[in-house]
Amino acid sequence: MEPARVAIVGSGLIGRSWAMVFAAAGFEVKLYDIVQQQITGALESIRKQMKELEESGFLKGALSAEKQLALISGCTDLKAAVEGAAFIQECTPENLELKKKIFGQLDLIVDDNVILSSSTSCLLPTRLFTGLKHVKQCVVSHPVNPPYFVPLVEIVPHPETDPSTIEKTYALMKKAGQSPVKLNKEIEGFVLNRLQYAVISEAWRLVGEGVVSSTDLDLVMSDGLGMRYAFIGPLETMHLNAEGISNYCERYHEGMRLVLNTFGPVPEFSGEIEQKINQAMSEKIPVVPQQLDARREWRDECLAHLAKLKKQMKSD
Repeated sequence: MEPARVAIVGSGLIGRSWAMVFAAAGFEVKLYDIVQQQITGALESIRKQMKELEESGFLKGALSAEKQLALISGCTDLKAAVEGAAFIQECTPENLELKKKIFGQLDLIVDDNVILSSSTSCLLPTRLFTGLKHVKQCVVSHPVNPPYFVPLVEIVPHPETDPSTIEKTYALMKKAGQSPVKLNKEIEGFVLNRLQYAVISEAWRLVGEGVVSSTDLDLVMSDGLGMRYAFIGPLETMHLNAEGISNYCERYHEGMRLVLNTFGPVPEFSGEIEQKINQAMSEKIPVVPQQLDARREWRDECLAHLAKLKKQMKSD
């Protein structure tokens, strides 16, 4: 799919990040929201971010910040916002009824060629798109927050999604510089959150049972597993940590099963353990806007450096 017009429905954090991703690839972007003040604020935020990224050398794409900014405009009329768009990315809050309302409205005004895509992180396509006239053109394109720095996109079909919709979405995401993966069918949590929740669940149990502190638990991931997982996944890690997957399973399957059988039930994520972890995290990063925002900015800077390194490593 060649660079064309993309419509973003919702100008929050994810919507703004998507707008920057597509503009970096040369797409014309129309950013929609219901209130002009939200659009104005979003465009100001995008301008500030792009200028800072350009100054620090982390701006994506071949175009200058000014040229990318010229590709992004705002609109408070949904029909006008999506007119001429080849791809529509919905980025409204994670509320089923709100999203269904938006897609119901889009279903009435789009033609048979545009792709209708949702940024939802957990709502199944069958819950979002079933009954729509254009259901064959519907797909979930779940990004990782923040999409500008973390390129993964999970493409999740509805049972009635046309295969060409998946292929076109995949090609579009590649063109935009993202790293799309195709799910063959929908599943609760998709893939990323299923893996993430498995890690969070065991992390919660280990801290709750007094095995390790919250700070040291995070260090196990950031300076241990995360170092490898920044470049290779768990299956390739297994493959390289032995003479291939089969050899790894032969060596370690008994130990893995022994450990896995000691895992406890799914935590409640509340009560005394929640208070314990919250206290530890709050001592490290106080729960006040200035502190949280500063830490998020630091996180994004780290991700930008990592993204640049990964790009360099892949080209070598």
